[in-house]
Amino acid sequence: MAEPSSQEQITTNNDAPANVEVDTSYENDSAYGDELSSYSASLTSSVLDYRHENGRRYHKYRDGSYLLPNDESESDRLDMLHELCLMALHRKLYLAPIKKPRRVIDLATGTGLWAIDFADEHPDAEVIGCDLSPTQPTLVPPNVKFLVDHIESEWAYESNPFDFIHARYLTCSIKSYPKLIKQCYRSVKPGGWVEFQDWDAYPLSEDDSLKDTGFKRFYDEVIGAFEDAGYEARPGAKLEQWFKDAGFVNIHVEKFIIPYGVWPKDRHLKKLGAWNQAQLEAAGFEGGALAVLTRFKQWTKEEVIVLASQARADGRKRNVHPMFYFWVVYGQRPEE
Repeated sequence: MAEPSSQEQITTNNDAPANVEVDTSYENDSAYGDELSSYSASLTSSVLDYRHENGRRYHKYRDGSYLLPNDESESDRLDMLHELCLMALHRKLYLAPIKKPRRVIDLATGTGLWAIDFADEHPDAEVIGCDLSPTQPTLVPPNVKFLVDHIESEWAYESNPFDFIHARYLTCSIKSYPKLIKQCYRSVKPGGWVEFQDWDAYPLSEDDSLKDTGFKRFYDEVIGAFEDAGYEARPGAKLEQWFKDAGFVNIHVEKFIIPYGVWPKDRHLKKLGAWNQAQLEAAGFEGGALAVLTRFKQWTKEEVIVLASQARADGRKRNVHPMFYFWVVYGQRPEE
């Protein structure tokens, strides 16, 4: 493996002028203060303004870059997913062998539960959670803060890098994982760790019981629509190579089985399957399908609801045995 370059090329926004001209039209501080307040109010409004569509609420900041809802039903589902992942990882928030992290970021933090739990476990660490939507709670540990940001835009963390960068279930929301992972490499300290926990969002069955089911048709339609729209829907198995390409070393890969439903005999898998079924039945089917199918495939809301109901019905059948793979991959930036 080639050694990482000792010099990083920092890219800049090509739309930015070479010299920033000063606006001299204001002659006193009070006028400047009025303008500052106006801009602040405008920016706050753009973040808190939401898009309402098909009975669900979506982010308006960077409108359209994320196709899942950000309403209360989705927040409840994400909190259930947080518990599901904790169960799958035997109550561990992460698997990377980090030691005394001082600066940590959680990418696409969602409701912020991972960042809050991490901050509680590591009270000496500064923990940042960033997301497109400000849907996180306000009562949080003093060492955690939340930012509204788009993680696929250019970062500015290289001058103040992190000890640990964490990202979880970004599937169907990222268009270029390689670019994102390279940004993580540039923004983590030498010797620091990056960990991605993500799905292969397409279900499988070891006994071919998904054949000709509404459950399979749902994922055929939805995953195909996300991929046609340019989103990566099956990142899990590809993460290891992307980490290698970015320059990480000491890469570790683990693959977990997450069933759907209570059909497994193993008690641990049965519990995971129950939680997975609960989070998808609660809001996951419609929430995952509505925007991508109505915006990109010209489906009606009613057609999507029928598709979701067929998936839900077939998923409840005792002779249908769906499961998903969930991957945890972490790697270390080499010591300089």
